[in-house]
Amino acid sequence: MKKGMAWFLGICLAAGVLGGCTKKYEEAAVIVETASQPKTETSTELTIIQETTEPETESQPEGGAVLLDLTDRTGENGKVRSYLTGEWVDETAGNRRPVATMMSNDKESLPQYGINRAGVVYEANVEGTMNRYMSIIEEYDDLERIGSTRSCRTYYTYFAREFDAIYSHFGQSTFAVPYLKNVDNINGIDGIGTVAFYRSSDKRSPHNAYTSGERLKNAIEKLGYSTEYDENYHGHYQFAESEYHLEADYEDAQDAKKVVPGYVMNEAYFVFSEEDGLYHRYQYRDVHKGNEGPITVKNLLIQYCQSGYYATTQYLNINVHTSGENGYFFTNGKGIPVTWEKDGEFGVTHYYGPDGKEIILNQGKTWVCIVNALDENKTEIYGE
Repeated sequence: MKKGMAWFLGICLAAGVLGGCTKKYEEAAVIVETASQPKTETSTELTIIQETTEPETESQPEGGAVLLDLTDRTGENGKVRSYLTGEWVDETAGNRRPVATMMSNDKESLPQYGINRAGVVYEANVEGTMNRYMSIIEEYDDLERIGSTRSCRTYYTYFAREFDAIYSHFGQSTFAVPYLKNVDNINGIDGIGTVAFYRSSDKRSPHNAYTSGERLKNAIEKLGYSTEYDENYHGHYQFAESEYHLEADYEDAQDAKKVVPGYVMNEAYFVFSEEDGLYHRYQYRDVHKGNEGPITVKNLLIQYCQSGYYATTQYLNINVHTSGENGYFFTNGKGIPVTWEKDGEFGVTHYYGPDGKEIILNQGKTWVCIVNALDENKTEIYGE
């Protein structure tokens, strides 16, 4: 557990935090800087300006949120608490391992089908500044089209393992091949490919590979994967029992009405809506829509990771294991800095607030932005 917390230099967290950073989000200029040159070693100097003692573990933080008890998830009328969102879901889906599906973000592939159903989405660069998603979905039975599905990268295998998910992808980079043995996966270029995937006629290859709920279930059965959570898995995040406001625990929680993670190619950002209490996602200078409408999330995490390139290629090698790096957590239009730690090679990643305690998420969907630690200065956060 962390004993200290660093506020980052070069990032506008709210009006008055750093001089010259005050803007209304409507007036914010979109960042279009050229991506950083390939590096094999990265480091970030941080200035520690707050130091706290290591806190005792509490099930109910003083003055803050009451934790949702996920040890007994069973409710009435065939419902259970979701490990992904903390919300009530049908027990058939909630007691079953989710599917983590790779999704393209090339303009030609839009919209992403099934992404609105994801309880958790990971976003990260794959080559250079090109983004790709992994959508973790538990209620997928009635989905006739999921994707388009793209290939695996090394670090996504670890993200899938954090949620005990079955990983769905269409091929992989050469560098990811050895890591696929570490996760139950459905691969479109293996023999199971014709069972799990199909090609649509309205998109061009490679943007037309899709799966469906029925195909996923058939592939999982044929591959012999267990659909039950591992007995040692007890969920990933901590959720609040009821609506949680960051300022209840953190007096220095700052307004975060617009958040720009710093991705260059798709120019992504999130805008908080007071009307529904959610962050609405934008990219390519427009509303980001899945096939079921605009994409919104309750919780937003930015996780800075050391990144390099494989040999002389543009394939990224993102280090998702080295603890001590930083990030941000946003919910209800507020934000705090965090640090993160991963439980061993295949364990979950924990995020700690300025008080050293593990953060508490609001019930709902979560979006995780994986950002190169060298690109922290491209993150922009606006308080108005």
